[in-house]
Amino acid sequence: MIFLEALRTSIRLPAKKAMFTLNRIGMDITVVYMFILLILVSIPSLIDRLSVSSGTAADVQLFFLLMYFFIFYYLPLVIFVFVVLSAVAYVGVLISRALYRKIRFAILWKMCAYTTTMPFLIYTVVALIIPINDNWLWLFLLYTFILMIKIIIVYPRRKKRPGRK
Repeated sequence: MIFLEALRTSIRLPAKKAMFTLNRIGMDITVVYMFILLILVSIPSLIDRLSVSSGTAADVQLFFLLMYFFIFYYLPLVIFVFVVLSAVAYVGVLISRALYRKIRFAILWKMCAYTTTMPFLIYTVVALIIPINDNWLWLFLLYTFILMIKIIIVYPRRKKRPGRK
């Protein structure tokens, strides 16, 4: 399955071979991969909501609790992560231009999406073992920036054309 191959390859980032293998995967697969990864990240919070034994959440039926969780936790999480990935990729475009590298926004977005695999998996495992605040995900943003810079440096430099500065 392509998603398992993407998972295995994204764990090996920023290796050059892994980077170019992931670059060949289509953007549609990358977006679905991110949806699946974010479902995994949201599992600890879902378990936390389902395990509440008192209050309003305990009186709500399972179906409505799942709908509530999907609408008010998962969808905002997806939107937020996609916006942050887009912002990080845009900063990457600026960095790549400063370093005269040949890399486009779409490629950087895709690579940034795959660099989030390890931090999200670590967060999910730790959150399943001990309660952890969602604010720890901001620390993983630093990891994504560092890997993005390493990825940009691996890409070849732009060739200088005669008559252009």
